[in-house]
Amino acid sequence: MTDDRIDPPMRGDERETLRAYLDYHRATLAMKTEGLTDDELRRRSMPPSTLTLLGLVRHMAEVERTWFRRVINGEDIPLVWSDEGDYQVAYDGSRSTGAEAFAAWRTELDHARRIEKEAASLDVTGYQARWGEDVSLRLVMLHLIHEYARHNGHADFLREGIDGTVGA
Repeated sequence: MTDDRIDPPMRGDERETLRAYLDYHRATLAMKTEGLTDDELRRRSMPPSTLTLLGLVRHMAEVERTWFRRVINGEDIPLVWSDEGDYQVAYDGSRSTGAEAFAAWRTELDHARRIEKEAASLDVTGYQARWGEDVSLRLVMLHLIHEYARHNGHADFLREGIDGTVGA
């Protein structure tokens, strides 16, 4: 695996630090999936789980889209893979390709980065309909760091099961 991740700053301001940690975790997911075939990306963990690396990438595209575009930017758009708003659909990559999943994920990363950079401050809020609450950009960034960190732990085990690669 190629490790192109940039370490977060040791003395950055709050926004710079949140941005850097989020990008670090995004890069970790990319690293954990690097060089794998579609079949390897679709390989399931252990029964009864159906979790796959491809499903994680698709899920994180939905997460990025939801929190940045739908919540913070207020865009009235469907999920990437479900017009009905079913987040579980993203986990099923059985009929998907790595190219399709990574293209969607990278598109959502581009939107997320643009929205974050254009926001006046971390105090900008958006409405999270599932929670029935307004949430700050600060909370969104922290939530995504948490989400990536948790799923990158899953990716560690999935990758090790595919080809024995460990680390990061």
